[in-house]
Amino acid sequence: MTESNRSIPARTATNFDVLVIGAGPAGAMAALRAADLGARTALVTSAQFGGMAAHDGPVPVRTLARAARLISEARRLKEYGIEVGNPALDYQRLLARVREVVDDVVAHSSSREQLEMLGVSVIEHAGTVRFNDPHTVVTSAGLRLRADKIILCVGGVTRQLPVPGFELTSDHTSVFGATSAPDSMLVVGGGSTAVQIASIFCAFGSRVQVFEAGPRILANEDDDVSAAIAAAFRKVGVVVSQDFGAIVSFEKTPTGVRMNFAKGGKQSSAEAAIAVAAIGRAADTRGLNLSSAGVLLDGRGFVKVDDYLRTSTPHILAAGDVTGRLMVVPSAIRDGFVAATNALRGAGERASERIDVSASFTHPEYARAGLTEVEARREHDVLTSTVRFDSTMRTIIDGRKDGFCKLVVDRRTAKILGCHCVGELAGELAQTAAVAISAGMRVDELVRVQMAFPTYVGNLAYAAADAARQLELGVGNQHIGTRGDLYENLRQWDDRRKIVEVAV
Repeated sequence: MTESNRSIPARTATNFDVLVIGAGPAGAMAALRAADLGARTALVTSAQFGGMAAHDGPVPVRTLARAARLISEARRLKEYGIEVGNPALDYQRLLARVREVVDDVVAHSSSREQLEMLGVSVIEHAGTVRFNDPHTVVTSAGLRLRADKIILCVGGVTRQLPVPGFELTSDHTSVFGATSAPDSMLVVGGGSTAVQIASIFCAFGSRVQVFEAGPRILANEDDDVSAAIAAAFRKVGVVVSQDFGAIVSFEKTPTGVRMNFAKGGKQSSAEAAIAVAAIGRAADTRGLNLSSAGVLLDGRGFVKVDDYLRTSTPHILAAGDVTGRLMVVPSAIRDGFVAATNALRGAGERASERIDVSASFTHPEYARAGLTEVEARREHDVLTSTVRFDSTMRTIIDGRKDGFCKLVVDRRTAKILGCHCVGELAGELAQTAAVAISAGMRVDELVRVQMAFPTYVGNLAYAAADAARQLELGVGNQHIGTRGDLYENLRQWDDRRKIVEVAV
């Protein structure tokens, strides 16, 4: 046990106002919020503090992506007159670096420090946690914990496919722990985890094939983002097979794994040294004994919640991946805050009242804030404005001309509904857009914000100016139209033929 849970006696019921199960981003935020509202709070986790995000998700994946990025950068140094040898990957040293980063993050987590300052009882390595009744849980480590309110933040696990030979596949955890980067790889799935794996190992020198059963990879992203990432992957040699059919089986070969699949009665196969299944996540409710608490699952196997994150047992709430909603860290953090607030103050804050923000660790990066164009068109009359990175100054300077920044705008209000980016610093662009969306800014108001030049975030102003021109809006005493006005100046700054002229 950690220092913060030594005072909790084993095999006797310890009472709390709020018990949070799971110590990932959702659980940490839920415990912080509950304690901040004055509740006597406990946070219990079967393993270590940090959850999947710290130990098996964004932290280790981002570290590997950083290595992939450095290799790619090294290969381009000649473009700027820098001569070095060919970069070589020491995979074991890289994995050691990953472990160093994870340990550092866990040891110096600001969330943990805040939890301890607020007096939260943090219980690590509790083993399996299961409900004994709607208000009581017991753990395999011998603890018995009782609470008035309970918040489930247990996260998710990798989904399995019921096909012969599936046990021959690897998940992202095992492939990241391999002794070396494989010569070749099949990536089954086209979601965020799948494309990150494909991008990282392509940079490491693996021959990668991506298989997505649906019509496009990144089905939850804007259509333009999906198309751009698929094109970028193919450009660097990743084979992207979309709508490939149905998997029949996996079988072992002398050199690795073969995947057999069929479409329209035609049988096909693909082989590689390793096959990685990244087909989504399922709720990690194993061993919880939810029936003893009256907690129901939905048709997909996730914990069923209402708009206020209450389960079928009202005093038990759920947040994060276990609900099967948007399964990314920003959403989990928001859910944790909402669940704890509603647990203690009553149902008053809806989980849906948020702006979805996410970013990838692929190369090129992609990111989003708010609604996709398709989502927005369901309820709004929209226009779109796109600035391509092959026509903006900073991206040309940095040699990062692949990509774009796209705004989705409501025609009636001129407010930004969504932002979608592909390319360098896509996450920072989308995050800045999220601030503008949260503030309810109109595109002409965003144009008025002075931004350092030349920067990537400045591309938001260019896209906003184009949208404002389409809407024929004025900015100050200037009219953003077709004459020598602000929009025209911005357009000229982005015209590669004007770089020298502008610089002078």
